[in-house]
Amino acid sequence: MMTDALKTLQTNITSCTLCTARFAATKTAHSPRPVAWLSPNAPILIAGQAPGARVHISGRPFTDPSGDRLRDWLGVDETTFYDRNKFAVLPMAFCFPGYDAKGSDLPPPKICADIWQDMAMAQMPQIKLTLLIGAYAQKWHLPKTKKLSVTARVKNWRDHAPAIFPLPHPSWRNSGWLKQNPWFETDLLPVLQGHVENLLKDRHDPA
Repeated sequence: MMTDALKTLQTNITSCTLCTARFAATKTAHSPRPVAWLSPNAPILIAGQAPGARVHISGRPFTDPSGDRLRDWLGVDETTFYDRNKFAVLPMAFCFPGYDAKGSDLPPPKICADIWQDMAMAQMPQIKLTLLIGAYAQKWHLPKTKKLSVTARVKNWRDHAPAIFPLPHPSWRNSGWLKQNPWFETDLLPVLQGHVENLLKDRHDPA
């Protein structure tokens, strides 16, 4: 059950409209729809970038091909993934940022992380494993690595495991990266999947 503080925080996040004018000026001209997936119980946190267009419609994180790939990486099914006793999702921005005039993804607005990240992390002290999806989340959670590339951070995953795993974004756009870096699937993923399995197994153990 959510604490009163976490429930209030989630309500405040989902009702945020600070970026109304910013989103109205994008190619998609959409309204804010913050997607908050916080939990007082989940041992695993997915720290992502921002919801995509499909998530903006569904109101649930990772309801897209990127989510399918991420669940495959973790070795979990949808039912497990969307169980808030097991997974929480805290992106760097809670709303779909929209597209620019060329149809490219806009970055997550910095104001979102500035306002909400510290408060959200403080309300989820039970997290034992944090997955850092992409550059924005990695730079926020691992500020000492800001000058590194995503590839360098992911290659150095052992420096942060088992509490933190930097990961590339599971977007289809990174399929070429996965082919060029086969060590990700042969070395990192088996360790990550084993850690996820152990943490989720603990959720079923009697107190």
